[in-house]
Amino acid sequence: MAGEFDAHERRMWAGAGEAYAGSFAALCGATAGALLDAAAVGAGTRVLDVGTGPGTVAAAALARGAEVVAVDAEPSMVALAAAHAPGAEVRQAVLPELPFPDGAFDAAVANFVVNHVEDPWAALAELRRVVRPGGRLAVTIWHGTGNEAMSLFNLALDEAGGERPVFPTPPSDFARTAEGLRGLLEHAGCAEVVCDELAWTHRADPEVWWSGPAGGVAGIGLAVTGQPPEVFARTKAAYDRLAAARVAADGLLDLPAVALLAAGRR
Repeated sequence: MAGEFDAHERRMWAGAGEAYAGSFAALCGATAGALLDAAAVGAGTRVLDVGTGPGTVAAAALARGAEVVAVDAEPSMVALAAAHAPGAEVRQAVLPELPFPDGAFDAAVANFVVNHVEDPWAALAELRRVVRPGGRLAVTIWHGTGNEAMSLFNLALDEAGGERPVFPTPPSDFARTAEGLRGLLEHAGCAEVVCDELAWTHRADPEVWWSGPAGGVAGIGLAVTGQPPEVFARTKAAYDRLAAARVAADGLLDLPAVALLAAGRR
């Protein structure tokens, strides 16, 4: 039975597939190759992509010749993934209860998913369960510090005087550090766990980047769209000014991002 945090996540992502695919998906998709490498996904690998979103990782795994099953809790994401990764079996499913038998896959991957579940340990234990003995598990999350990709939205909200909604926090949280994520996988029973930082600069058109929160995507989207109309307008004006001061010569924003990638063996 979903608790307060999981119920909040379902509400937060309800119907957000298209808005996410057109905004933040490209940022999150930047780790797909490294994630699949860490899970040793190649030709013939039977891999489960959990929290597939619009199917970015699933499509990348198919391009490697893998046999792909992809699941997501949100119906709008399932529809997008089915369209973007037509060679995959795409289903709706919610962690920590996956509709697969023990050891059904050679590998399981979860790209920026563990931070969106109420019980991260239970989610990872479930991923481990569906991987065969000797198979691999790999996950990414955002690093707790060093990310500036969302900073423009927060600065704009502050300048506009927007009030921040109070969201529920997971009762079973963990440190968003390499040590914290590595320990989480080890606690879930994974062996030979390693965790690395991934750092890159995401480039985006300012209006495309704004379309994420304006479309209600994720927590920042709920914060932005939940403002009174006049505060929303002030937030957009502040964002435009801040973004204009940061664009490169080609008109695109440079947005530094830092993620953690952890992998282990069943």
